[in-house]
Amino acid sequence: MSPREFSLLLISLLISVAGQFLLKIGALKLGKVHARNFWSLIFNIITIPELLLGLTSYGIGVLAYILILTRVNLSVTAPAVLVGYIFPILLSYFILK
Repeated sequence: MSPREFSLLLISLLISVAGQFLLKIGALKLGKVHARNFWSLIFNIITIPELLLGLTSYGIGVLAYILILTRVNLSVTAPAVLVGYIFPILLSYFILK
């Protein structure tokens, strides 16, 4: 894997982690979801900036991951993505308690 490909993979991971973290912060603002507040929930999802940024981050992360998959074998990228599950846990532990 070249340095450029490694950088793209790292960017993909970091953006995806940021997306997860932002979605959690937005979900905390959203509150508990019930069947009776479904429509207001839909409206709130599009008005909470953290949720929109989280969804956007996920989208950009997926695009970057697709680009890296065109250049690097899945046997290399898949273990790297698994490492990406550790960072949201650490962020939530230290920042969200």
